[in-house]
Amino acid sequence: MTLILTGSPTRYGEDRFTEDNGFLATVKSELQVAPRVLLVSAAPDDKAFTDSVLEGMTKCIVNSGIHPARITMLDRRNSDRTGELVREADWIILCGGHVPTQNAFIHQIGLGQLLKGFDGLVMGCSAGSMNCAELVYSHPELPGEAADPQYRRWLPGLGLTQLQIIPHYDQVRDATVDGRRLFEDIAFPDSWHHRFYTFPDGGYIVQKDGHCTLHGTAWEISDGGMRQICSENQVFTFMNAVFVSPHFPQTYSHFCSGLKANGVNVLGIADAPYESLSPELRSALTEYYQVRNLEDYDEMYRAVAWFAHKHGKIDWIESNNEYWLEQDARLRTDFNVSTGLHSDRIASIREKSEMKKYYALGGIPTARQIKAAEGQAKVKAFVRKTGFPIIAKPDSGMGAGGTSKICSASELDTWFAEHSGDYASYVIEEFITGLLVSYDAIYNSKGEPIFENNTVFPTPIMEIVHSNMDTCYWTNKTVPARLAAIGRRTVKAFGITSRFVHLEFFQLDRDREGLGKKGDYVGLEVNMRPPGGYTPDMMNFAHSTDVYQIWADMVAFDERRKPEGEQYFCAYAGRRDSQRYVHSHEEIMGRYGASVCMAERVPAALSDDLCDFAYIARFKERKDIEAFFNYVCKRA
Repeated sequence: MTLILTGSPTRYGEDRFTEDNGFLATVKSELQVAPRVLLVSAAPDDKAFTDSVLEGMTKCIVNSGIHPARITMLDRRNSDRTGELVREADWIILCGGHVPTQNAFIHQIGLGQLLKGFDGLVMGCSAGSMNCAELVYSHPELPGEAADPQYRRWLPGLGLTQLQIIPHYDQVRDATVDGRRLFEDIAFPDSWHHRFYTFPDGGYIVQKDGHCTLHGTAWEISDGGMRQICSENQVFTFMNAVFVSPHFPQTYSHFCSGLKANGVNVLGIADAPYESLSPELRSALTEYYQVRNLEDYDEMYRAVAWFAHKHGKIDWIESNNEYWLEQDARLRTDFNVSTGLHSDRIASIREKSEMKKYYALGGIPTARQIKAAEGQAKVKAFVRKTGFPIIAKPDSGMGAGGTSKICSASELDTWFAEHSGDYASYVIEEFITGLLVSYDAIYNSKGEPIFENNTVFPTPIMEIVHSNMDTCYWTNKTVPARLAAIGRRTVKAFGITSRFVHLEFFQLDRDREGLGKKGDYVGLEVNMRPPGGYTPDMMNFAHSTDVYQIWADMVAFDERRKPEGEQYFCAYAGRRDSQRYVHSHEEIMGRYGASVCMAERVPAALSDDLCDFAYIARFKERKDIEAFFNYVCKRA
């Protein structure tokens, strides 16, 4: 079923459906040729009124370029045929009128039960839209109703939506009933622990396939006040998204801004004072909850529970940060949030030993591996097959932290001695030489990539960190076809949907038995989050787009709405404060200023990997990258 809720499908005085905010186009997109239309009266015993509504609605439908097979009005005269009429209809329109009168009628004819399983279009108009709610807010409307203590403002509805609306904003904003202002004196006090949505005629709500969007200028009334949530020709998404640690890395505020632009309620949780958040982030957040410690799960649970109590069901929980993946999954599990990984799946993307199983399912070659927990003797037997060097790294970990390159038997003995208390948490892998590359992508709920990118790391981060080297890498204009193919196969093998992914591969520099030929790709590690540091910004510069907004579009609409522009190579050159360089900042900007997209200090928490100061530039030609690296990072 597709549900459309509106105050009136026409603008005042018009005799056809409005095209404002795409209303007519939306209706037509949900109709088959020659639909059978059933109108449901809001005044079933008032024959004259009902007949005039039938005449007016028929004229509007036809004048809008819709050619129905038939149009039938359901009122008291034919209510004994309700079941038959509903089964034969393709499009059901709940007409406007007096809410309590229509509410009583729809329950008398059992319409709610009959609509279960209905596969067509249901459209509410005014009172009809209000009666679609599970719990209907029937505000006083006629003289005497506001003064009547027996008047029922809350009624059971059809249960087609949780949304409660107050239609015809322009006409009722300053209306009074029995001397009381409809908004300030009636709706505002009634809105405590409730939410009402009000919009002018021409605005509307669409609910389909679990997604609910509001189109056009609108306000939300809740907790005794009112705030505008959408503007003309804009879309508001009814979704509550909890973003964990939105302030770090600092660029993650862009994810929140993208969600806000799509009308999502962005609910932030972090350990920083609200005043310390950037202006962009504060502007993007609907509400913020500060915890003392992000690692305290009880605190995190209480924060999400507070949001759920105040804002309703939580639709999305995400940090886009590998450090919080397990906690994100646990919160989703405990709050029954279906959009994302749950606790039972987290090991497959966090533990390197578990990753091997899924790589195998997809037929993706990977380096041979053994768990150090099997003991020193078995590890030595493993090394007799692979040879030195080997790599020891935490089974569950992120980045290059804790990773060691072991080149001899004596170094292996030393490593076990130094890790006598924790070696069981490590894995040992054969050492593979080749070019380190990444496949970065954003996937929708159907497991389809809506954005893809390739980044090249000529020097692995592990070597950069251990040798205190300068960081230099680049983003390609396009993704090589073979890399895109193995990247997509990997995502499918891991069963990942609705995520930003960062998959690392080695492109072999020579033929290796059991792995492939020179130039083939070998799976290294999956990271089910965006690449770290400034790489998302580099993607924006390389592809003239906005990956933060593309991700937000995936969350809100399950599709990409942000196009790409001209394509470039984008290069990152990082310098360390501890080193002296030949060329000054002024000289670099003088030479490359026209190409530099960003030049700024790197947060201290990222400086081990990314150095202390970053220059990011984009170029038309691949050959210009090496010259840029050599100039920026030439040491004195």
